[in-house]
Amino acid sequence: MLSIKAPLKISDFKEVLFENQNLEISDEILQKADRSFQFLQEFAKDKVIYGVNTGFGPMAQYRIKDEDRLQLQYNLIRSHASGTGKPIDPLYIKASMLARLNTLSLGYSGVNISVLETMQQLINHDITPLIFEHGGVGASGDLVQLAHLALVLIGEGEVFYKGERKSTKSVFKELNIKPIEIKLREGLALINGTSVMTGIGIVNLIHARRLLEWSVCCSSMLNELVSAYSDHFSSELNASKLHESQHSIAEMMRDHLKDSQRIKNRQDHLYRDSSNSESIFSEKVQEYYSLRCIPQILGPVLDTINSAEKILMDEVNSANDNPIVSVEKQMVYHGGNFHGDFISLEMDKLKLVITRLSMLAERQLNYILNSKLNEIFPPFVNLGKLGLNFGLQGAQFSAVSTTAENQTLSNSMYVHSIPNNNDNQDIVSMGTNSANITKTVIDNAYQVLAVEMMAIVQGIKYIGDLDSFSEKTKAVFKQFQHKIELDDQHDFPLYETIEDFTKSLKENEIYK
Repeated sequence: MLSIKAPLKISDFKEVLFENQNLEISDEILQKADRSFQFLQEFAKDKVIYGVNTGFGPMAQYRIKDEDRLQLQYNLIRSHASGTGKPIDPLYIKASMLARLNTLSLGYSGVNISVLETMQQLINHDITPLIFEHGGVGASGDLVQLAHLALVLIGEGEVFYKGERKSTKSVFKELNIKPIEIKLREGLALINGTSVMTGIGIVNLIHARRLLEWSVCCSSMLNELVSAYSDHFSSELNASKLHESQHSIAEMMRDHLKDSQRIKNRQDHLYRDSSNSESIFSEKVQEYYSLRCIPQILGPVLDTINSAEKILMDEVNSANDNPIVSVEKQMVYHGGNFHGDFISLEMDKLKLVITRLSMLAERQLNYILNSKLNEIFPPFVNLGKLGLNFGLQGAQFSAVSTTAENQTLSNSMYVHSIPNNNDNQDIVSMGTNSANITKTVIDNAYQVLAVEMMAIVQGIKYIGDLDSFSEKTKAVFKQFQHKIELDDQHDFPLYETIEDFTKSLKENEIYK
């Protein structure tokens, strides 16, 4: 049981999302939220408070009569539940709900405790609201996407439950869940904020870190496969450059390859006396960049993931709606904590480096498949009959196409502000778009790595002599070797194999 208590860590999200850990809300949290609600209710009696007794956005100049206040909140939720496009995957919505619940639990939002309790039930029963990809511009946060969450919390709209899309009303009735109570500003507090872009971003980070580790694994296996030199991932060479992330990647490679019999020591080859008499060297002096520059290429990816994790966890543990209710100061502050620039920029940076990672994987794949480059393997690591069989020729097209899409998708959303809302929102973050596009880039990169792993497995089968490989490479090979069985006569469609490899990479850790 995970207790909601700031600061939440990314490990807490992993427990809820991937281990189905249930949540509990302590009495202390409920009391803090109730104090915030009671204070705001009293404070707003003789004052103008945005979203309590005023309209919203450019209509904030209109006073709302006391008898219309509750209807105002319902109108806000229903009118803004206007998303379009594909439904967001339930995993990402569950992360967004946890992010929103944590924010509201901080006691800066003035909501009544039924909001926390009902949201807790949704998470624990694995009920995820139907929320669409398109609609949020990331200025007042994820207004449209969070409105779909709020719609479910008032007992309306649709949800995903047990793999099916159902009406909220029917699921609430089945599980005896009560909708939240609208008492003051619950509608505004629910839809003002960055929780959807942040929730999607946190899942992106979890998948991106695993993807990076698989990229290091593939890079290490490839170096081993072609008997590369050891000095380019040595501690001595990498220590001469001061980037800690570069050191970390090189160390991961050294750990992977520490017991390999295939990696060459330069001193035993090109630094021997006999090499001085050769006019054309029989052995390569240096590997191609996609083999030799792994720490320098993947180091910035690690840096970006680490930086993004800090910023996203700061965001998820922050009050990000408007206005902010301070019981301690006995004041209500109006501002822009809902603005999503922090998340938008980090997601842009993340999709940029993941695109770079997919480009590295595609070049490494090309090296394995091009017999003129590697001078080791048959074309397309075709283990059948050349001319009759095609090996991974078809799969390479998919990897190249997917990498090309990533290159286009890596363009910035952060700088694509479009004023809207009668120009009230005159500069917006597009953070939700950035997070959603980053999700696609990460998914694409897994597919490219899947094809690369298929080629590496085929390469190991061609080399044979499994005993000469490192223990880590042997373990990975044994995990994947039976997922691809190409005989010497009949080719078969590879799309299911690519899907199987992709799923295995995404769901399993390599460096625990």
